[in-house]
Amino acid sequence: MDKPTVPELLGKSKDEILAVLGGIYEHSSWVAEEFYAEHVEGKDTSATITNVRDLFQSMSSIVDKSSNQQKMDLLCAHPDLCAKIDALKKLTKSSQEEQSSAGLDTLTDEQRDQFSKMNSGYREKFGFPFILAARHVTKYTVLSAIEGRLQMTVESEFSGALFQVSKIAWMRLLAAFKITGQKGFLTCHVLDTANGCPAVNMRVQLHRITPEEDAGLVKEFTTNDDGRLPGGPALKEDEFLVGTYQWTFFVGDYFARKNAKTSGIPFLDEVPLRFGIDDPEEHYHVPLLVSPWSYSTYRGS
Repeated sequence: MDKPTVPELLGKSKDEILAVLGGIYEHSSWVAEEFYAEHVEGKDTSATITNVRDLFQSMSSIVDKSSNQQKMDLLCAHPDLCAKIDALKKLTKSSQEEQSSAGLDTLTDEQRDQFSKMNSGYREKFGFPFILAARHVTKYTVLSAIEGRLQMTVESEFSGALFQVSKIAWMRLLAAFKITGQKGFLTCHVLDTANGCPAVNMRVQLHRITPEEDAGLVKEFTTNDDGRLPGGPALKEDEFLVGTYQWTFFVGDYFARKNAKTSGIPFLDEVPLRFGIDDPEEHYHVPLLVSPWSYSTYRGS
């Protein structure tokens, strides 16, 4: 069955809307029900909720203004991330996929014991289960996160756990809808910090890493006189998909053309930068500042 766009779903019946949105917040369909009553029932959403971001902001506002007890109930509705394989069937389908993608079904006995002890300590200290948006992390990230968050105050961790719930809801919404007409785009700029100038005529490749069904080389570029990609954004509109990407900058070839005094085996030859695009409505600017001996990047806009 094809995924709907956000406007398509909101034009359907209440039952059809709740069938899609009811599981966005774990075992907490009241969020979707209140969203429907407040934002959809008897209202024209065509101008107010047009994409996943609008929908997310509307649903998360329901959680934000709920009582502390409702928020606590929402946290307690989530499963322990160290659930055993034979208990996965008790989780929601979304939670099963999220835990499996994090490799939590491959915990060694030692890791499981370590996590179980920290998880018990977490529950005892905070009164709710350890929650982490696990769809795009590894089991090592999970183990590191719970170890660090055990040091938080109760007030700070209550807020932090709700932030994780919000991230989970965002990723579930992205997975539930067909994304079209996105306004986001990807750009790049390469600066030669050794010579204090734009890196002209550097070859750059863009690969998509995830989702796996769309993985592979997306495009290849040669930077222009300003060190930017010719023709504008590398990705825009329907090409601009949520996922993991990698720039590959062929800096060894570039500095050879500049007659830079580099070692026999170049310290930097090909520079890979792996980054994630999480919001189809935002501008992601991922530049490279590079010399024969160092490089840096940042998320610009």
